[in-house]
Amino acid sequence: MPPTPPIDRRGVALGFAAHFAWGLFPAFWPLLDPAAPVEVLAHRILWTLVLMAAVLTVRRGWGELRALSLRGWVIVAAAAVCIAVNWGVFIYGVSIDHVVEVALGYYMSPLVSVLLGVVVLRERPRPAQWVALVIATAAVVVIAVETGGPPWLGLVLAMSFGIYGLLKKTVPLTSATSLTAEGIVLGIPALALVVVMQAVGTGTLTGHGAWHVVLLMAAGPVTAVPLLLYGAGARRIPLATLGTLAYLTPTLQFLWGWLVVGEAMPAGRWVGFGLVWVALAVFTVDLVRSTRATPVPAVAPRVGTG
Repeated sequence: MPPTPPIDRRGVALGFAAHFAWGLFPAFWPLLDPAAPVEVLAHRILWTLVLMAAVLTVRRGWGELRALSLRGWVIVAAAAVCIAVNWGVFIYGVSIDHVVEVALGYYMSPLVSVLLGVVVLRERPRPAQWVALVIATAAVVVIAVETGGPPWLGLVLAMSFGIYGLLKKTVPLTSATSLTAEGIVLGIPALALVVVMQAVGTGTLTGHGAWHVVLLMAAGPVTAVPLLLYGAGARRIPLATLGTLAYLTPTLQFLWGWLVVGEAMPAGRWVGFGLVWVALAVFTVDLVRSTRATPVPAVAPRVGTG
């Protein structure tokens, strides 16, 4: 058996920084008050597009977009809708103090990706993955019984990001170029929304001071920088390490919702989250074992970012 290659500490640091930043997202979006969630989403799209266009210009990556086929643009448009839904639901969930449920959605996203692989791609999960899916389903049932209804915010976050990841697999673009393309698709509707909200008096771009404008513009780098860090780290570290780091994001979000926001965690909710954590433990152990046994790189589990 060949010796295990040394861990790339820089890669781990980059991946950790990306997931740590995503984990603190619930602390950032409330700073944009009194902007409504839909206005925050529009500014997030616009300023991310501006920043990524600059990055792509520096990297001379526009050729990738010019070479993209019509089919590729259709897939990019579908992915853009999914990520807009994901971002919007996240911002809305944070605005109404449902951060714990947001974290639940991102805990579940790698398991939803497995489920989508079964349903859409006709993949055959390993036995351990089936076990993880069954446990996760039980967790949703327990939480639904405890709260009086399914955790819709978490489920929408998990499904939208899972479908987004599925679509991204078929687009031959780097992560930076893909994010720019999605911004191009969403940019005109986002700009129109900002203009209309300003015209009817519900927008907050003016009348709330320069610091508020700076914070709205900061939504761009806040979104793009962790993605660039993640992309750089993902090229340096093994799949199993990348997948394990991914759980840092929802864990920090969960702790923020529970300890900082003060969201209620009754016994039934703890049981539900406990089942989710057991499912993820089964999933991660299986991931590590399969990665060690298979020399061909697998696709890293996607954990949502918000």
